[in-house]
Amino acid sequence: MRSTTRQDGPATAPPATAPGPAAHDAATGLPVAAAARESAERFAELVAALTSGALDCPLPGSGRTAERFAVLTSVAERDLCAARLFEGHVDAAAILAELDAPPPRPGERWGVWAAEPPGEGLHATRDRDGWVLTGLKQYCSGAHSCTHALVTAATERGKRLFAVRTGVADGCRPVPGTWQAVGMAGSDTPDVRFDHVPGVPVGDVGGYLKRPGFQHGGIGVAACWYGGARAVADVLLRAAADRGPDPHTDAHMGAVDMLLHAAAAVLKQAAAEIDGDPSDTGGTARMRSLRTRAFVESVCADVLTHVGRATGAGPLCHDERHARNTADLTVYIRQHHAERNLAELGGLAARKEPS
Repeated sequence: MRSTTRQDGPATAPPATAPGPAAHDAATGLPVAAAARESAERFAELVAALTSGALDCPLPGSGRTAERFAVLTSVAERDLCAARLFEGHVDAAAILAELDAPPPRPGERWGVWAAEPPGEGLHATRDRDGWVLTGLKQYCSGAHSCTHALVTAATERGKRLFAVRTGVADGCRPVPGTWQAVGMAGSDTPDVRFDHVPGVPVGDVGGYLKRPGFQHGGIGVAACWYGGARAVADVLLRAAADRGPDPHTDAHMGAVDMLLHAAAAVLKQAAAEIDGDPSDTGGTARMRSLRTRAFVESVCADVLTHVGRATGAGPLCHDERHARNTADLTVYIRQHHAERNLAELGGLAARKEPS
C-alpha cells in the first residue's frame, strides 16, 4: 500500500498557489471566524508535518491501520475541528491511492465533500475541454482552507467522484451564512456554490461508494469521535483526582473509564480486521463499519452524559476548552445516521448465516 505522503507523479488537479489558510473569505472579503482560523492553522501544520515526514498516518489496510486510528484519535483529542479537516485530507489521500490516482502534492490541503442531502445538488457535464461541475455542494468542511477537494456529483450515468481546485478564482464560492454551528464551528463547513468548475474524474461511476475503503474510512471518523470523547472526559478525570474519594464522582468516572476502554478495544479489533482483509473479500466491511461507528457513537453520547452529570454546569460555564469540546463532540457524532444505520445493521445481522 502507498504512503499518504508519496510525492511522485503529477497532481490529480493543478497545484494551487496557497501557502496557508485564508484569513478572509475571498468571496466577501469578511474575516473568517476566529475558531475556523485557529483550526485551519492547526490543519495546515498537520499536513505540513505529513509532507515533511514528521507525522505518519498509514493508509487503511496497510498493516498499520491501528496506527492510523491512533493518529486520528490523538489529533481529535487536542482539537476536534482540526481533526475533522485532517481526517478529510488523509481520507482523500487514501481514496486517491485506492482508485489509482496521483496523491496530494506538497502544499496542498484536500477535503472530501461527498454529502448528498436533499436539495439542488452538484452536477457534472462534459464540454469540449473536459468535465465541469455546477450547482451547490452542502457541508464542505475546510471550505476556506482546503486547496483541493474530492467531490461527488451527478452525471448522466450516475454519481461520480471528481478532483477539483477549490479557489474562488476556480469557480468555488462558499455561501455566507450557511454554517451557523456553535459546535464544530471551527470545521468551517458551509455550502459551496460551483460555477463551471473544472473537474478530473477519479474512479468509475459509483466507484467512490463501492470501494472497500469507503467503509474503512468511516471507521476513521469514529476514531476521531473517540478522541473527542477522551477530551470531554478529561475534565471529569481532573475533578475526580482533585476531590479525592467521592462515591458519585467515582461511579461516573468508573463508567467513563469502562466506556472508553471498550471503544478503544473495538477500534483496535476493527483495525486488525481491516488489515486482515483490506480488499473486503469476505464481504464484512459494511457490517464492521456500521457496528464500530454505532458503538463508538453510543460511547460518546454516554460519556457526554456521565461527565455532565458528574461535573455539573461549572466546567461548561467556566472552562472554555471543555465547553468547546462538549459542543464539538455533540455535533460531530451526529454524522452518524442513528436509527437509520442501526436498522441497516439489524437487517444485515438478521440475514447473516450463523457462524
